[in-house]
Amino acid sequence: MKPIITLAGLVLALTATAVEAEPIVIKFSHVVAEDTPKGKGALLFKKLVEERLPGQVTVEVYPNSTLFGDANELEALANDEVQLLAPSLAKFEKYTKQVQVFDLPFLFDDLEAVNRFQKRAKGRQLLRSMEKENITGLAYWHNGMKQLSATKALLQPSDAMGLAFRIQPSAVLESQFAQVGAATKKIPFAEVYTSLQNGTVQGAENPWSNIYSKKMHTVQPYITESNHGVLDYMLVSNTRFWFGIPHQLRTELEGIIDEDTFEVNRAAEE
Repeated sequence: MKPIITLAGLVLALTATAVEAEPIVIKFSHVVAEDTPKGKGALLFKKLVEERLPGQVTVEVYPNSTLFGDANELEALANDEVQLLAPSLAKFEKYTKQVQVFDLPFLFDDLEAVNRFQKRAKGRQLLRSMEKENITGLAYWHNGMKQLSATKALLQPSDAMGLAFRIQPSAVLESQFAQVGAATKKIPFAEVYTSLQNGTVQGAENPWSNIYSKKMHTVQPYITESNHGVLDYMLVSNTRFWFGIPHQLRTELEGIIDEDTFEVNRAAEE
């Protein structure tokens, strides 16, 4: 009888080992092109993880809203259908009003000023402000200072009067344009080019990387280098998923994220 028990135990042990050997799969979804700071950051994360943690973690990157878009990506994260996102900070209005500070116009002179705030205690606290909603912030990623594009030259605030601008879902951004007599429409990023092309809106605010990667300059004859606000991202994960990763492995992933964040932000500042 003992040999049978021993054999059964061996089979169970081998099965358990096989299960343990299955790599953790991290799906990283985003809505922009691969040649933007965020797009490059996602690919670098995949590269570093799979080089340093082979067989332990696999990363799947889905750019350009190919997996989830603006409207449903955070819900998908909460349901653990995707494990990493980097939405723009305006997208978190539903979960915390605190992050709206980044939408205020002319609050930051440049990305260095943004860096200083994000590295302070208050900035770091915002990363953990949504954990009751099952969202854990891991890092801030820069995209850049925002510029205004339109169908007419915007040389002074009154030039925007009567135009409709595409905005992200943010009450602060809505109020920003209302102050100069402009209308706003909340349109997913994947639809911005078409909306500018067909005249649904006459203008938008974007960093240079978004303008050129999505060829918005081909349908917007005027661009004002206003640097009036910042468009940054928060790299976030599903809280239960993230803290369910074994401690040592999670520590290694956090180190990779720190390295990746440095490269993303350096590229955005160039």
